[in-house]
Amino acid sequence: MTAILGKEAELYERLPDDKVKCTACARYCQIGKDQIGLCGIRGNENGKLQLYAYGKVISGHVDPIEKKPLIHYYPGSRIYSIATTGCNWLCKYCQNSDISQRREVQGIDMTPDEVVNTAIKYGSHGIAYTYNEPSIFIEFAKDCGTAARKKGLFNVFVSNGYDTPESVSMMNQFLDGITVDFKGNAEKEFTRKFIGIPDTQPIFDTLLEIRDKTKIHVEITDLIVPQVGDDLEHAKKLSKFIYDEFGPEMPIHFLRFHPDYKMMEYPSTPVETLEKHYHVAKEQGLQYVYLGNVPGHKWEHTYCSECKKIVVNRYGFSIREWHLDKNNCCNFCGNKIPIEGKLQKDYKEDRFQFVS
Repeated sequence: MTAILGKEAELYERLPDDKVKCTACARYCQIGKDQIGLCGIRGNENGKLQLYAYGKVISGHVDPIEKKPLIHYYPGSRIYSIATTGCNWLCKYCQNSDISQRREVQGIDMTPDEVVNTAIKYGSHGIAYTYNEPSIFIEFAKDCGTAARKKGLFNVFVSNGYDTPESVSMMNQFLDGITVDFKGNAEKEFTRKFIGIPDTQPIFDTLLEIRDKTKIHVEITDLIVPQVGDDLEHAKKLSKFIYDEFGPEMPIHFLRFHPDYKMMEYPSTPVETLEKHYHVAKEQGLQYVYLGNVPGHKWEHTYCSECKKIVVNRYGFSIREWHLDKNNCCNFCGNKIPIEGKLQKDYKEDRFQFVS
């Protein structure tokens, strides 16, 4: 490369012979001069690590926060979702492969202030860093997030959790919520074959680091891939970890797989398989278990953990009924539900929406 692109990264260490060690994700790529890390957007320029995708937004959309999915954090809010190219995982099923697996830095030039102003322009309450792994462009996310907080917006990650203590420390400077996406019940053979990572332990370590070092709101998802990533014993092991380390109130979402990218020959996850995962998690003591990508299923609602009545009725990403008081306590029995944020009914548009 003849010209310096992007911006110098913050999360890296210098090594002898002009090499650098990236500390943004658990791969800890050691990158030689004029080389680029596996993610495709962090590279060595004259002995310094550059984030080539800084300020390059490849995708920007306004989503309901339930799409992330974050449903215990400011439900009904609107999120301006952005991504860069590249990723630190090589998922064969990726539904965003045109973005995440692209190894050419592309996108619209946007400064952090422009990202925030765009979010505000479209009536968003927060910004989501999503579609590809946000830890690989975390310095850009941090600058956007810092500017967003100054304007009263919150920030969330949709992450694979393959992070480091260094990246978690940076998250703590600006991040408010995170969805950590397990795949295939975190079974090692699945992740080695279909994701291209040697071990899932860094994901568990990241969750504990977030728990111990931050106040970031966490929700967990698990993509259930039929035939190769749906073993119930591993679902039990994952659910037990969540219960033991985070308690019964941690939300977990079991997501339905659909054929995509290099896994077109696999069927969509049978709903019955997802229901079995639901029962496994409930048997381990988890109180807020959800099925995702199955609109209309009874287990996409939030049920009161005490009286078992539906307190948040959903269809897909929409909230249809809200049975919580101003303190998010159950209207039927008074039990406190672990949901942050409040809703009000917008009668003009006949929908519920978040209010600050």
